[in-house]
Amino acid sequence: MKKYWKLLWVAIRGEEKNFTSGSINRAIFLLSVPMILEMVMEALFAVVDVFFVSRVSVNAVATVGLTESVITVVYAIAIGLSMATTAMIARRIGEGKKDAAAVAAVQAMVITFSFSLIISVAGFFYAEKILYLMGGDDDLIAEGASYTRIIFAGNFVIMFLFLLNAVFRGAGDASIAMRALWIANGLNIVLDPCLIFGWGPFPELGVAGAAVATNIGRGIGVIFQLFVLFGGNSIIQIGRKHLRIAWAVVKRLFEVSLGGMGQYVIASSSWIFLMRIMSEFGEQAVAGYTISIRMLIFTILPAWGMANAAATLVGQNLGASEPDRAELSVWRSAFYTMLFLLLVSIIYIAWAPDLVRIFHEGPLVVKYGTASLRIICLGYIFFAYGMVISQAFNGAGDTRTPTVMNFICFWAIQIPLAYWIGITQGLGPNGVFWAVAISETILAGLCIYLFRKGRWKKIAI
Repeated sequence: MKKYWKLLWVAIRGEEKNFTSGSINRAIFLLSVPMILEMVMEALFAVVDVFFVSRVSVNAVATVGLTESVITVVYAIAIGLSMATTAMIARRIGEGKKDAAAVAAVQAMVITFSFSLIISVAGFFYAEKILYLMGGDDDLIAEGASYTRIIFAGNFVIMFLFLLNAVFRGAGDASIAMRALWIANGLNIVLDPCLIFGWGPFPELGVAGAAVATNIGRGIGVIFQLFVLFGGNSIIQIGRKHLRIAWAVVKRLFEVSLGGMGQYVIASSSWIFLMRIMSEFGEQAVAGYTISIRMLIFTILPAWGMANAAATLVGQNLGASEPDRAELSVWRSAFYTMLFLLLVSIIYIAWAPDLVRIFHEGPLVVKYGTASLRIICLGYIFFAYGMVISQAFNGAGDTRTPTVMNFICFWAIQIPLAYWIGITQGLGPNGVFWAVAISETILAGLCIYLFRKGRWKKIAI
């Protein structure tokens, strides 16, 4: 037992950096532990945030749900670029080219800043319009527009937090990425109730306080990340010689990230359409669905830690000319993730009503939240393989394959199915929940089939 505790401490401190040789299980453990802990904090924040917001009003919860369904499209840009950055940096580290990895990190930062500036301006001026188009009524818009405006205006700190952690993960410095997110979300959690309810010397801002807390907490997290990159002890160190525009790297990053952006734009925009369909059933249904999704995120995000570990292992091992080791890493990561999500599914299905009541006791909110948890969890086991293998494609630089699969499963299947079952056939919100479970199961099957074909091993980046 002492041996395992020592290994856990090695993983948290990030003392071991070589993942292209030795035991694959050890490599998965050392990379995934800090990535899982990183995502646990992100998941904890998601749940705590909706807990406090739900104490304001049903409209406040619905505002968060409607805003997030749009802002996820924005984050798709950051996530897509992050996938390309992780893949490129992991490949360079596997090849032993640290300076080239640092140059790639700088180019990714320039691209991210350019996108975030445009989004900040647009979101700030059109917050009310965004909520209106998403189906919010006049009361909801009046109460929640400030939240939407602040979230969009400060999107650059969230985008940079995503991106810079992708830099650390690609380099194998998962422990630093973990610390950055713990700092950011730890502050966020502390500030949330203070700014929402006006505790102590803080002003009472209502739901807008949640947005202010998010921007402050994550902004400080970004400052920590930059400090480490420019003067800390990470594998990648950015110096003056790296602060230049390398157009060839920008071009390649942008090409690879387009697939990642498309991949997540498809997935997140399907979330917008689903939320729009849900809004047809009223604020109670939207609130119940939002709470259930936050709870699902609470368990999916730690599993994403394992998927991110698989992406890093794929990139670094392909860079080190070890494709078989890369493939075996993915299969083992997917299996471990499946076991975790199986346990989660059993818990959620058994105790769904009690868990939803922690956040809101309204009968309809509990009803819809419970149904969402139980139905979507039926596809959780398959989701594990879809999630890990999709990230493995991304880690190899093959962002096109997951994009095509997402288009088929989310746009061609999930959205029409949700509308048909939920509205045309009159099943209501349950139709939306069933559409999610069915489409995710189909996605997992496609992932397994295409991963076995092995084309991802030949992608150059």
